[in-house]
Amino acid sequence: MHLASLGYRTDLIFARFRGRVTDLGEAVVVTNPHSPAHYFGNLLIFRDPPQPGDLPHWEELFARYIGQPPTTPHRLFGWDVPARGNADLEEFLKAGYHLEENVVMAAPTLHAPPHLNTRAEYRSLTDTDEEWAQALENQVASREEGHDEQRYRRFKETQLRGLREMCRAGLGFWYGAFLDGRLVADLGVFSDGEGLLRYQSVGTDPGYRRQGLCGSLTFFAGEHARAHFGAEQLVIVADEHYVAKRVYASVGFEDAERQQLLLHTGG
Repeated sequence: MHLASLGYRTDLIFARFRGRVTDLGEAVVVTNPHSPAHYFGNLLIFRDPPQPGDLPHWEELFARYIGQPPTTPHRLFGWDVPARGNADLEEFLKAGYHLEENVVMAAPTLHAPPHLNTRAEYRSLTDTDEEWAQALENQVASREEGHDEQRYRRFKETQLRGLREMCRAGLGFWYGAFLDGRLVADLGVFSDGEGLLRYQSVGTDPGYRRQGLCGSLTFFAGEHARAHFGAEQLVIVADEHYVAKRVYASVGFEDAERQQLLLHTGG
């Protein structure tokens, strides 16, 4: 199957490992039976953007191939980038869908950030329960405001278990920034086997922010993974309005595409 979008093509790195990816022709179905409530593990990616009258057909496809409440408590639709024509969102927005927008950034190589933190140790995690437990705690601590801690912890436990298995399978690395032996920032970088690398779950302990750790770790991890896999392009996805976008730009990432999705969480 072929998708033009760098964002969606690298999303499929994780979808193929954790679940199933099916090409319907008009859309790509992504499903994860082990985590039916995970948004990006269960969605439809259409070849073309939405047009008037698409809503019932798109919802019918989602129910048929992915699921419906209570098993799958959401519906999520994306479309390939660059889009072939303009998206007509009115029908979906009136039906209670929320428009999600991300910026996909890319770079062939990275450079050190202007405020390189030289105090920390940057390395890939060893395959020990202790270090992955530190990664879990850091991911939970660095969650965005508004996320329920216990629910987020359960999600991260499942997610990190799968990402650890991907590291064991040789598909990527999980990296940490350590200060005095404590992990205070972490992220993953994974390969699609065809020249693309994708970052995953960048997180910095709130007590250690604004010290250059995120940019320094992003730089170190990207260059290490690029050399290991012989990759041609690194890809990272950020919320259009999130401060991390400036951090990624500081090490060489540039805007490559805008990603739009329609999300309904009301069942």
